[in-house]
Amino acid sequence: MATPQVTTRILRRLLASGVHARAERLLARMAPADIAPLFSGLTHEEVATVVDLLFRQRRAARVLRALPSEMLPEIFNAVSDERLAGVLKRLEIDDLLEMVEWIPEERRAAVVGGLPETLRSELEKAELYPESSAGRVMQTRFASLDEKMTSQEAIESLRARADDDESILYLYVVDDQRALRGVVPIRRLVSAPPARRIQDLMIPDPVSVTPDSDQEEVAQIVARYDLLAVPVTDVDGRMLGVITVDDVIDVITEEATEDMYHLAGLSEADRVFSPAHTSVRKRLPWMLVNLGTAFLAAWVVGLFERTLEQVVALAIFMPVVAGMGGNGGVQALTVITRAIALGEIEFSSGVRAALKELAVGLVMGSITGVVSAGIAYATVGNPAMGLALFLSMVVTMAVAGLMGAAVPLLLKAVHQDPALGAGVIVTTFTDVFGFFSFLGIGTLLIDQLT
Repeated sequence: MATPQVTTRILRRLLASGVHARAERLLARMAPADIAPLFSGLTHEEVATVVDLLFRQRRAARVLRALPSEMLPEIFNAVSDERLAGVLKRLEIDDLLEMVEWIPEERRAAVVGGLPETLRSELEKAELYPESSAGRVMQTRFASLDEKMTSQEAIESLRARADDDESILYLYVVDDQRALRGVVPIRRLVSAPPARRIQDLMIPDPVSVTPDSDQEEVAQIVARYDLLAVPVTDVDGRMLGVITVDDVIDVITEEATEDMYHLAGLSEADRVFSPAHTSVRKRLPWMLVNLGTAFLAAWVVGLFERTLEQVVALAIFMPVVAGMGGNGGVQALTVITRAIALGEIEFSSGVRAALKELAVGLVMGSITGVVSAGIAYATVGNPAMGLALFLSMVVTMAVAGLMGAAVPLLLKAVHQDPALGAGVIVTTFTDVFGFFSFLGIGTLLIDQLT
């Protein structure tokens, strides 16, 4: 199988030669998910040509859905408002909602105005749901059945709508008021006798979520109960839509990216294909915060200026203490943040988790402290230097473990993202405590060190 780089070169060569028919055949043999990466290697004119070829094949909607979000504006610039509306109307409402957000503000009204009236109304309702909620990722098309149907009638109903819905995983049993009564897995339906009633086949009272539920909670429910889809109901139990496993995978990817970015002090809008000015604008605030915390650590070092003047060798081992403390803090922070994200820990059990990380920090600090003390003694030939390094390593690693666990738990307790700013806070604590403990102990042992 050709790599994306090879395929991009072949495609560009065909486009430059004007052999569009062969380029179209090349694209026709590729899956939408394999076409999407090619766009990053094309010029604006080539993008416009490829989009035009995809329109001929009626595959533009599926390819757009597979593209990284930050690449959408460039694709939209190569398409007229009318044509873009024609593509978007083929999407599910959750994909449509995401696409519309990336349309330039000055074009959005014209493009949305070109959508069918029923779809526009559905889009307006979806936009009312909170960000990162179940209502924003649900599909409003689903297969529903009456519990009085036979299995044969249900299969006929399913066959009649197969072309309208490619993602039927479960059949939802609803009453006259569209209230959810049960769910019938496809496998159970097709293996049942033709005369069997749906009410005898259905699983009553299935797990469901409300449209205001957080999308991360939906992902946890899918993982906990091994589901392929989750129904979304209103407060009266009426079916509003369904969230399928492919949407849940997108949610998991989004949430994982969000946590990873927050731990690194990055914005979700900063992606690999984002313009350079966007990346600078998004990264600069956190870099300035990091700069402030670095000066705070430098100020702590400045408190022991006279000690460093007398024992210059202390400066050699300062990065060791700070580096080990930072690593220990990040490890504890990562473990606790993951547990919170997966719903494995609540604040009530967080105290036990924090004490465990404190104990781990003490043990790790003791072991690494002994090794560091041995290296320090071998380097400078002074046992007091080894003792100072050992004690500061124990203190720093213990503080790192405790703060790595406590900071995300405290952020969650005040209803903030546990990953947001946690990395900066934990690193600040470990640096400050590391320098203060090492240089403070060095000051107390100044006579032995000199």
